Amino acid sequence: MITLYMLGSGSRGNCCAVESEGVALLIDAGFSIREVERRAEAAGLDVGRVAGIALTHEHGDHSCGAAGLARRLRVPVLTARGTWNRLASRLADVEHRPLGLCDTVELPPFVIRACPTSHDAFDPLAIAVCTSDGTSVGLAYDLGRATAGVRHLLRNLTAIILESNHDEVQLRTSDYPPVVQRRIAGSGGHLSNRAAAQLLRELHHPGLGVVVLAHLSQQCNSAADARATVGPALRRAGFRGALHVADQDQPLPPIVIAPAEGMQFALAL
Repeated sequence: MITLYMLGSGSRGNCCAVESEGVALLIDAGFSIREVERRAEAAGLDVGRVAGIALTHEHGDHSCGAAGLARRLRVPVLTARGTWNRLASRLADVEHRPLGLCDTVELPPFVIRACPTSHDAFDPLAIAVCTSDGTSVGLAYDLGRATAGVRHLLRNLTAIILESNHDEVQLRTSDYPPVVQRRIAGSGGHLSNRAAAQLLRELHHPGLGVVVLAHLSQQCNSAADARATVGPALRRAGFRGALHVADQDQPLPPIVIAPAEGMQFALAL
């Protein structure tokens, strides 16, 4: 069993955590140290249980608090080599555990895998975490399109945290300059509600029990719009689990994730 803490997700900061057997793994730290600790306390997460910090990429809304938290908690940072190199000056005295396509990191009780994503960062990753009882959580946001690698990483998981960044019509009619609109909608940008719905339909299987929509644009999306697009698509695929939408400003209540009977998490070799 895994408890998922969505501490906040959006263009102004992203941070979540998975906890099992009294050990927690922080995924991204896009808020200040004080703000991460405040949100963790509000959600019921003891940051003293954090054993590592996994980073998807170097952008500040995913990494700004990582160095200080890693030092304060005396824990390693798990991230791609390229991301580590971009943040090296801030992480000089922090332990690095390389994470990437051919790297599997064990941080008991977790096994962590990753794969590259399509985003305009230096070495961005999607991340999947599993425990020995078969519970598994995958996270993919800040991706302009779902590559074969992302589809492979996110298959057969118990829970998926997926970007549902923008409504396509709202983006096209927004005040963003055309160059920004093209960047957001492009292959190195962000997934739309429609693209997220399509991907989740492809990834659906009987053991998928939790879906969290994340990294919503405050200018070109809303929780209601994301739900209205993704929810019906999931139901048509046969999804009977819980659909959540992460909030930028407040943590969600803890989400308990347990594997369906007979489901196992298969490591890709």
